[in-house]
Amino acid sequence: MDRSGLGVPEEERPNMARPRILLADDHHPVLARVLSLLQPHFEVIGMVNDGKSLVSEAQRLQPDVIVLDIAMPLLTGIEAARELHKAGSRAKLVFLTIHQDPAFVRGCFAEGGLGYVTKSRLVSDLIPAIHEALSNHTFVSPSVR
Repeated sequence: MDRSGLGVPEEERPNMARPRILLADDHHPVLARVLSLLQPHFEVIGMVNDGKSLVSEAQRLQPDVIVLDIAMPLLTGIEAARELHKAGSRAKLVFLTIHQDPAFVRGCFAEGGLGYVTKSRLVSDLIPAIHEALSNHTFVSPSVR
């Protein structure tokens, strides 16, 4: 039996071959939408609603990628990214936010972010941003000026 995955649609391949994603946003409808968008392509291993939980779950689960909001309770996404960096996390960070100010992009990238996706472009930009981050390339939604 061919177990290479070649010729098999991505959604039918074993989960272990897919990148592991941790989601962090304090709005449940956003988490549900992101989850439904990502599940066919990635293994979503957890969801949290605040920055402190993000740091502890990231250390426990060791995801490949973290998709995180900037504005969250207890620790902002930027503060959580700083804590993860200090703790030696190797997870790739993709920020998903409403903020379109380039100052936020600089702040996120200064803390190790590789992706910056605006929520208005969630459907078109999040999956490409995750793939770019996994390749150690940066991605910024074109709507950010």
